Amino acid sequence: MKTENYSIKLGEKEINVQIGGFADQASGHCVVSTGETTILATAQVGQDLPSQGFFPLTCDYEEKFYAAGKILGSRFVRREGRPSVVAILTSRMIDRALRPVFPEGLTREIQCITTCLSWDTENDPAVLGLLGTSIALSISDIPFNGPVAGIRVAKNESGYILNPTSLEREGALLDIVFAGVGKGGDFLINMIEGRANEAKEVDFAGAFEFAQKHLKALLEFQEKIIKKHQKEKFVPLKRPTTPLLEEKVLNVLKEKLEKALYQKDRLQSKKDVKAVEEEVLKIVKAEFGEEYLETAKDIFSNFKDNLLTDNILKHEKRPDQRKLDEIREIEAQVALLPRTHGSALFQRGETKILSILTLGSPGDQQLFDEMEFSGKKRFLHHYNFPPYSVGEVKRLSGPGRREIGHGMLAEKALLPLLPSFDDFPYTIRIVSEALSSNGSTSMASVCAGALALMDAGVPLKRPVAGISVGIIKKDNDYKLITDIQGPEDSSGDMDFKVAGTKEGVTAIQMDVKIDGITGKIFREALTRAKEGREFILEKISKVLQEPRKELSVYAPKIYKIQINPDKIGAVIGSGGKVINEIIEKCSVEIDIEEDGRVFVSAKDDESAQKALDWIKGLTKEYEVGELVLATVVKITDFGAFMELSPGQDGLLHISEIAPFRVNQTSDYLKLGDKIEVKVIAIDEQGKISLSAKQAGFLKGQQPKQEPPRFKRR
Repeated sequence: MKTENYSIKLGEKEINVQIGGFADQASGHCVVSTGETTILATAQVGQDLPSQGFFPLTCDYEEKFYAAGKILGSRFVRREGRPSVVAILTSRMIDRALRPVFPEGLTREIQCITTCLSWDTENDPAVLGLLGTSIALSISDIPFNGPVAGIRVAKNESGYILNPTSLEREGALLDIVFAGVGKGGDFLINMIEGRANEAKEVDFAGAFEFAQKHLKALLEFQEKIIKKHQKEKFVPLKRPTTPLLEEKVLNVLKEKLEKALYQKDRLQSKKDVKAVEEEVLKIVKAEFGEEYLETAKDIFSNFKDNLLTDNILKHEKRPDQRKLDEIREIEAQVALLPRTHGSALFQRGETKILSILTLGSPGDQQLFDEMEFSGKKRFLHHYNFPPYSVGEVKRLSGPGRREIGHGMLAEKALLPLLPSFDDFPYTIRIVSEALSSNGSTSMASVCAGALALMDAGVPLKRPVAGISVGIIKKDNDYKLITDIQGPEDSSGDMDFKVAGTKEGVTAIQMDVKIDGITGKIFREALTRAKEGREFILEKISKVLQEPRKELSVYAPKIYKIQINPDKIGAVIGSGGKVINEIIEKCSVEIDIEEDGRVFVSAKDDESAQKALDWIKGLTKEYEVGELVLATVVKITDFGAFMELSPGQDGLLHISEIAPFRVNQTSDYLKLGDKIEVKVIAIDEQGKISLSAKQAGFLKGQQPKQEPPRFKRR
């Protein structure tokens, strides 16, 4: 097994790359490791799909339970199934960094699979996967204009951290991944994915400045490997064309496309543009044949892109006549739905999002048991993109990668502003429905989600808003455009999404269709996004300035008490008997944490209070000398059992009933009697001994006369 090994030291960590020895039949592969985290990256070319209509690239990141030394799954299926959310987001991140680096016109199917073979709980397999996939593609026979370098940067109180550990990322002010390519000695950013705790724009700019030299070092490192191992690249098939075909198509487009594209009514524009395309294809099919249809589609797409580019760069003319930094008209409403716990409708132009919020008990938290994460999640944001939102008919299925990615982006944006679980012990779920889409529904979901939170009475620290900034670029000339819509998204060169508050940024994501953007453009885009975000926040504040003071009457009531963790068993009871009895008789839900926090959820205050009193009684810790009003629950020959509180009894021995001799307990006590008793002893097992006479019971009274006894003759 022939292998070659390479290594590079980035900061305090060493990255090792092994070429060969694993997936020998793949078009290209390598193994990358840092510490004890190891990934296998493969790239494979498939058949040509010239009529696909898009570049058929698939990037998959595979989590394996064995990588973390776990055996997971259900009792009956002990193997990996549907990819986790983390795996889907990692797949998307790798895809977004690699896709713009392939040459135009490539129509062969490409599949990149990254498999995590070992995970040490510290080092991030995602950035290793990006590096490994870049190397696998670069040394394969697949045309690729790489390599691509990517690193993760965090910032805490001590400064920026290169490729931070999982623990360092948790409490960081920001956590961001930069990826890109080298060109003319510069590093161009082509993908950004990050979250932050209201970090300033200058913090993000500083993160890139910190990352640049390490990114360039990674590019140089890959170039050495590629120089030695690169295979000869195959030549992509070219579509058939003729000068007469191009002339014919362009004549139709020059006359009709601009008029169809440049109108404020998006739906009408979409119909008119489609009609122009169909007219072109009809002419080409009739005069040149079906084999030239894909060529005609390419000419149409390129002409549309160039038309938009030239109009913006030369005349600052956008399809809907807005200024370059102008945001479309914004409308917002709250409390639209009567039975939901919170709801909001946010509209920006023809993009319209309805967010619905539901509050649940702590027991409604989502449980995770995955390779990288095991635990509970109390805040969920789900995003849906039905086909009618873009005027189409499609088969409905489960959420796709895009929907999961958009939902998680909005979730990252909102999460830092939520109250702590101790202050607000509710499970929170927001569902954002894309009712109408014309650009940046993910950022509209952030705005609608923030309004829904405030409408529900969730004590959000501050309102959150998001905006998307695009770029139109040709050579060294470029223009930034705020609040991109349909044609600017499909024909533009960048989608730069930023969400946050007046205090700072909470989430950021960027994709491009060009080589990338410079650090200068990155800083300008951050500034433009800040201006747009602050404008939208002003609009939001006019709808709701702060969260409502009261929760919805339909939301559950949740109360929290703290008990001694040693008393948890008393609340649960043998086989759950006690807790199930409380739940059934009080119509509540009860959640108990290991640290002794008990959460009681009910539909009304009365039911909750009844359960709370029951639990308090079960867990009350009595002290020797304490006086308690107790109830007789059982009478025996040797005394009586007294209920001190629900679930807690004590023994009143017959000798402790009265200040005189008592022959029969029943002479002085009856079932249901309530008397004051004194706690006189508590043994190691928690059993309580009581005294009535020391509490003053029957004080000053005389013993009852016994009936005369007759002797036998």
